[in-house]
Parts: sequence; C-alpha cells; structure tokens
Amino acid sequence: MKLNELLGTEFPFIQGGMANIATGEFAAANSNAGALGVIATGGMLDAELLRTQIRICREHTDKPFGVNLMLMNPCADEMAKIIVEEGVSVVTTGAGNPGKYIPAWKDAGVKILPVVAAAVLAKRLVRQGVDAVIAEGTESGGHVGEMTTMALVPQVVDAVDVPVVAAGGIADGRQLTAAFALGACGAQVGTCLLVSRECPIHDNYKQALLAARDSDTTVTGRSIGAPVRILKNKMSRQYLALEKQGASLEELEHYTLGSLRRAVFDGDIDNGSLMAGQVAGQLREIKPLRQIYEDLLAGYQTRLDELVAAR
Repeated sequence: MKLNELLGTEFPFIQGGMANIATGEFAAANSNAGALGVIATGGMLDAELLRTQIRICREHTDKPFGVNLMLMNPCADEMAKIIVEEGVSVVTTGAGNPGKYIPAWKDAGVKILPVVAAAVLAKRLVRQGVDAVIAEGTESGGHVGEMTTMALVPQVVDAVDVPVVAAGGIADGRQLTAAFALGACGAQVGTCLLVSRECPIHDNYKQALLAARDSDTTVTGRSIGAPVRILKNKMSRQYLALEKQGASLEELEHYTLGSLRRAVFDGDIDNGSLMAGQVAGQLREIKPLRQIYEDLLAGYQTRLDELVAAR
C-alpha cells in the first residue's frame, strides 16, 4: 500500500513534525500542497495551544492532516486526549513509546505512525496496534538515532508487516527512488521544506540552509543521550566544547535554553539552534511547497526511467 492510499493524500509524503515550525497554518499549507501536513507539539508548554493550532489548521484546509506528539513533552497526556477530542485523523509520535495512548486513539479511529530508530521498537509497536511506522535515519535534522536510513529502512521493512515510511536524508528524486527500493511506502521529509516559501522560519535561517555545504551539520548532545543534528555555528562549537569538558546535563540544557526559538523567530544564526539534516547541502532555492513535492516525484520518475533504460 502506498502512503497516499493509507492517509488519503494526493502524494506519498508526510511533512516532518518540526518543533516551533510546524504550526497549524504550515501544516495546512502542506496538506493543501498534496502531502500530509503535521502540527508539531515539540516546544508547546501548554496543551491548549495544540487545540488552538488544530482549529487554525482546519480553518485553512479541508484536506487530511495530523499531529506529531513529542512524548517527552510534559503535557503529553493532556495532548493525547485533545487529539481525540478534536477528531484528528493521524498521529505521528517521537521520543518514546506511545503504547499507553494507542487504545484510546484506536477507539477514536486515529491512524498511528510512530517514528522509530531501530527495528526492535518497530516490532514492539506493531504488536501494540500501530498502523505504520516511520523509520528515520540519523541523516535527519533535529533529534536523531544512530542508524542510517539506508541500513535502517530495510531492516524495519523485514521486521514488521505494516507499511514503513522512510525518513532522513530525502530531498530529491534519487533519494526517494532509493527509499522505495528499500521497501518504503512513502517518505517523511523536513529539511527540504524549511526553504519553502510557506515555511515560517526567519529568512536568516533559510539563507543559512541555502549556503550550507555537504559537511555543514553536526550532532550535539551525544554525551547526555540526546543527540540533535544542527547546522554548524558558534553555538554548536561551544556546545561541543562543553561536552568535551564533561559538562552536566543541567549545564548543557541551560546553555541551549531557547536556542531553537532564537533561530526560528529571531534569525540568530550564530547562537540559535539551526536544526537541519545532512541534505542541507542539496538545497539551492526557495520554492513553493507544491513545487517541492512535485519535484520529488518528477525526480523519482526520471531516475526510475533511467534505471529501466539502463537495465
């Protein structure tokens, strides 16, 4: 089953749940562009903000959309209830096991697609009743695991009997072709959407992405078990230096407090946390969301035709 058939969307794509970026309005724009738009709860400190963003999304689209529940959010329990109360049709989850919410979501007819970084978690969640899994490789931006997409996706596909969505390191048709070849039913993308016209991040953030080279991301937080991929800048260098010196969890959290908001809203490219995947080096221009998705599919078809011809 292709992802668009499962979700009722035009294209087999999910917009990644990017904290402080994936608002109700941005999710609606992605849904209107043919993908599954997703409202991110990461960064929300009040559960009622989620209800507000869901209603904003509905004002801007009549297409399917979802919510990404960041399970480490202290408001996760209340947010899980709001998802049911507001009639959200799809939930993606991250940073944990959503098992305790699955029965209520299933009773409400919600499709559940957790993000996984290992096949063992995928198997456990399928036994609990999820509808599909999103296998996200370490190439992605934001919170990451250790396995690459190339290694992770086929092992998850072999381990479970539900559709698998590939994520991490997908920004053009060649990578989408590879994802399908690995057995995925579709893709979740994020970094390539940051340079869309509709994306609400500060223009400084967009320009930093367009200027990025292939080696311009790094991973912070490995020493405290919370690895996050971001663009290299003054903040990342100082953070990594603190890690090397053995800084505590509390010291590191204090240092990065508010850093994502500084990047997204203030455009502080020196001291902000510019979350981005390794595909940042492929980004060349700011385009409408619809064109980004159409280019992904067109590139896939072109590469597929080339492979068939070569064979």
